[in-house]
Amino acid sequence: MKRYGIGILRQAVTALLIIGLVHTGTALAAESLTEISANVYAYVDTRNMSAQNSFGANAGIIIGRDGILVVDTLISSSEAQRFLWDIRTISDKPIRYVVNTHHHLDHAFGNADFARQGAVVISQLKDAANLKTHGQAALGNAKEYGLTEQDMEGTEIVLPALAFGDRLDIDLGDRTVQLIYTGVSHTEGSILVYLPESKILFAGDILFTGYHPYMGEGNIEEWVKVLDRIAAMDVDKIIPGHGPVSTKKDVRDMKEYLIAFDKKARELTATSQDAGQVAAEMGKILPPKAEGEGLIRMSIEHKYLPQPAVPAK
Repeated sequence: MKRYGIGILRQAVTALLIIGLVHTGTALAAESLTEISANVYAYVDTRNMSAQNSFGANAGIIIGRDGILVVDTLISSSEAQRFLWDIRTISDKPIRYVVNTHHHLDHAFGNADFARQGAVVISQLKDAANLKTHGQAALGNAKEYGLTEQDMEGTEIVLPALAFGDRLDIDLGDRTVQLIYTGVSHTEGSILVYLPESKILFAGDILFTGYHPYMGEGNIEEWVKVLDRIAAMDVDKIIPGHGPVSTKKDVRDMKEYLIAFDKKARELTATSQDAGQVAAEMGKILPPKAEGEGLIRMSIEHKYLPQPAVPAK
C-alpha cells in the first residue's frame, strides 16, 4: 500500500451520447453541489443527460484541513470552470488533488483547469495509460460525441501526474482518503474513492443508479465481484458515476442487472446479429430506468456483436 501526503473510449462516449438523444426534455446541469456529509459535496442526480452537461456525470469534493481533493472533472473546460465556481462558493482552500475514477471523457476532460490551479492529477495505472492512448483522439473528434467547438473551447488533455496500482492513501491533514483499485470492472482501471470515517464511497461508473449502464468496455464477471466487494464495505452513502446518492440496495440491483443483461445478451446474439432487434428484446426483460435507454443497444453492439476489422496501416 502506498501513502501520499498533501478507441474503446470513443465507443464509450458515443454510447453516453445516446443518453441525451433519447430525451426530448431540456438538458440541465446539476444546479449546485449537494452536501453529502460534513465537508463532502457532489453533483448528483442530473436529469436529461446530454453532451453539454457531461452526460449527467457526477463529480465531487472532499475538504480537509490542508486542502481539497476533487473527484472527477467533467467533460470540458467550461464544465470544469462551472465546477470550480461552485467549489469556491463552498471553500477557498487550495485544491491539492484531482482523482479520475476512470478515463472516460465525461469524468476526465476537465483535468487541465484543475491542474492550472496546482492540483496533482491522479488515476489508476491502467486508465492513465488509456487516457494517454485515446484522450487526444476523442478530443479531436468531439463533434462525433455531440460537442461543438464552443463546448470544447479551452479543453486540453492533461494526463495524471501520479498513477498507482492497487491502493493509494491521501492525507488531507485531518482526514485520509483511500483510493482503491479492485480490478477490471467498468473499465480496466476504474477505482473507488473511500472515506472510511464518514462511511462515504465515490464509486464512479462502477455503479450507475436510475438508468442503464454502459457495459461495452466492461468485464462482467469481474465487475460483479467488485460490486460484491462494495456491498461488503462499511459504507452508508454511495455516489455513483451517474444518478442519485445510492445505498447498498442499488449496488445489489446493479449486480442483478449486469448478470441478467449478460445472460440474455449472450443468448440473443447467439442467433441474431441485429443490434436493434436484440436491444428491443433486452428492453422487455430489463428493469425500467429513467435514463440511458440507448445504452442498451450500444452495449450490445460494442460487447456482444463482432466488431469491424481495423484496416492495417
